[in-house]
Amino acid sequence: MKKYSIIVVCLNAGDKLNDTLRSIFSQNYDDYEVIVKDGGSTDGSIENMLGDNRIRLYTEKDTGIYDAMNQAVGYAQGEFIIFMNCGDKFHGTDVLSTAARYIEAEPDREKLILYGKIYNEKTASWITPSPKITGFTCYRNVPCHQSCIYAAALCKEKAYDTRYKIRADYEHFLWCYYRAGAKMVYMDSGVADYEGGGFSETKENLKRSKEEHKKITALYMSKGELLRYKAILLCTLAPLRTRLAQSRAFSGLYHKLTTALYGKR
Repeated sequence: MKKYSIIVVCLNAGDKLNDTLRSIFSQNYDDYEVIVKDGGSTDGSIENMLGDNRIRLYTEKDTGIYDAMNQAVGYAQGEFIIFMNCGDKFHGTDVLSTAARYIEAEPDREKLILYGKIYNEKTASWITPSPKITGFTCYRNVPCHQSCIYAAALCKEKAYDTRYKIRADYEHFLWCYYRAGAKMVYMDSGVADYEGGGFSETKENLKRSKEEHKKITALYMSKGELLRYKAILLCTLAPLRTRLAQSRAFSGLYHKLTTALYGKR
């Protein structure tokens, strides 16, 4: 069994597919397989894909990114799963070797999730998650899937719920925390460089994202929890902080401040 299954789902990705693959192949740790799940590309990206004996290509129709990710999980043979979108890249050459050291320190790995920092190329800033996952963290802002390394058992036990078009990964993370009892371990290092400006960030999908957030949190959190978390956000000027975090002009300073605050906890 390989240590990692790195899953890349794509559909007419152009040069972005090879950009992501080059990042994977640059790692100084080679105990991994790459699952490329293609939805039926017609742009020549698959024909021009980089060659490597660690790539396992599967081409079949899907209903969207989460359905494609579910299909890819079914082919994965690694102990841990990493999802990378086309165009995203590992931050540096030692991401896999760093994660392996954290993994080796854990006696129980079947419910383990490692997560770290992510660099947003659109805003030229680091996004630093909370080093401790709590109920409030789950309500406010969980680590994005590109910054997470999942025990494969968690992904195989529960698939992404494809009813959610924007937040199926969010729902799965809450299931891991509230239902599966996953252990979340923070790695104080960069995991991925994220393109930004993707499918979920269009105006229409931001609205849908809010609707899905409301439905998902109601599944896992009590009414009392939800009222408490909403009150905290109101008192801490959450809407203003969100705008600062998403602004190219202020996001760098904002994320530096949050990183400093997390470091003091």
